[in-house]
Amino acid sequence: MLDINFIRNNKKLVEENNKKRNSKVSIKEILDLDEKRRKLITEIDSLKSQQNKRSKKKPSASEITQLKKLATKIEKQEKELKKIEKDLFEKMSWLPNLLDPEVPIGKSDEDNIPIKYWGEVPKFNFEPVSHQELGEALDIIDIERAAKITGSRFYFLKNEGVLLRLALINFAFDYLKNQGFTLMSTPHLAKEQTLFGTGYLPFFKDDIYKIENEDLSLIGTSEQTLVAYHQNEILSESELPKLYSAYSQCFRTEAGSYGKDTKGIFRVHEFMKVEQIVLCKGEEVEQYHQKCLQNEEALLKSLEIPYRVVLICTGDMGAPGYKKYDIEAWFPSQNRYREVTSNTNLTDYQTRRLNIRYRKSDGSLVFPYTISATALTDRHLIAILENYQQSDGSIKIPKVLIPYLNGLEVIKR
Repeated sequence: MLDINFIRNNKKLVEENNKKRNSKVSIKEILDLDEKRRKLITEIDSLKSQQNKRSKKKPSASEITQLKKLATKIEKQEKELKKIEKDLFEKMSWLPNLLDPEVPIGKSDEDNIPIKYWGEVPKFNFEPVSHQELGEALDIIDIERAAKITGSRFYFLKNEGVLLRLALINFAFDYLKNQGFTLMSTPHLAKEQTLFGTGYLPFFKDDIYKIENEDLSLIGTSEQTLVAYHQNEILSESELPKLYSAYSQCFRTEAGSYGKDTKGIFRVHEFMKVEQIVLCKGEEVEQYHQKCLQNEEALLKSLEIPYRVVLICTGDMGAPGYKKYDIEAWFPSQNRYREVTSNTNLTDYQTRRLNIRYRKSDGSLVFPYTISATALTDRHLIAILENYQQSDGSIKIPKVLIPYLNGLEVIKR
C-alpha cells in the first residue's frame, strides 16, 4: 500500500503510474477524502478540548445542556470520520505499487522483453511428444482418474513421478539452505488479512479458494504465509535480511484461463512450489532481487534445462509488483518457452499492509522491502519429461537428481 504522505507530495507521479497500470482509482478522490479526514480530526480534537475544559468546572444547568450538545456533535463527527476513513482505506487498498522505470510498457505477456538465453534447445531424431503422453505411457501421471474425483485441471502423480517431485524438492532445499535460507513448512490456509496484507486481496479475489463460513482461504503460494510470518512485528536492523524458503501445495481457481493450456498439467488448480522470500533493507533490495534470480537460474542450469529470462511489462505485472522477472523453460512439444518461475521486487508495499517494521540504530522505524521469487514448481518436473525424453518413450534423469533417486537413471515403461 502506498503511503498517504507520499501520495500528497507526489500526486502527478502516482496518477501517471496509475495510467501506465490501467488503474481506475481516482487520486483526486483519495486526496479529497484525506483532506476531509484531517479537517474532521482537527475539529473533533478542538471539540474534545472544549469538552474537557468545561467538564473540569462545576457546570450549571445551562452548561450541562451545552455539554450534552457538544457530546452529541462529537459523536456525530466521529461517526462521519469512521465512514470517511473506511472509504479512504477502500480506495487506497486498490492502488497498485509504483513501477521501476525499467519496466516496459505493454498490454500482455506478448510484450515482455527477453533479456537472456541459456542452454541449447534439444534436437531430437524423432517427433517429441507432450509430458501428458509421456507421463501416461510411463504410468507416472493420471489425469483421467483425477477428473473423475475432482474435475478438470487436477492430476495424480504416481510411481517415479512422485519420487521425481520429491527429488526436485530436496535438491532445491539443499541448494537454498547453502545460500542461507531458513527452510519452512507452512500452513496451506490463511486469513483474509494475510491475503490482503500480501496484496492478493482485493486484486486477485477470483483466483482464491475461500473456505465457506470461515475466515480462511487456501493459499495460492507460500509467499502469502511466509511474508506474513512477521505481521505486526518490529524487527531489529541486525536481523535483516530474512531469507525464507518453503515447500507447499498451491491452490488457484485459474479464473480467466478458460481454454488456455487445457492439455496436460501445465495450468492446474493445485500444484507444488518451492518459494524464496526475502525481507531486507530498501537499499539492499536490488542485490537480493538479483540473488534470487541467480538461484532460479542455478537450479535450471544444474538440471540442464534450456531457458530464457524475460523482463515483465506493465500489462503482465501484478498490482503489488515494482519490478518482475520470469524465467521460461523450453518445452519441446510446444516448440516454445513457457514460464516456470517468477521473481518480484515488491518494495515496502506488503510490509506496510502487514505492519512489519524494523528499528534502525538511530531508533527510527522503517518498513523493510520484500522479494517473492519462485525456486521450483511442478513445471520443472514436466520440463524434465519433455527435454529428457528418449525415442523409446523413456525419460533420462538429470545427472544432478540421480543421487536423490537412489541411483535411478532412467524412467522406463
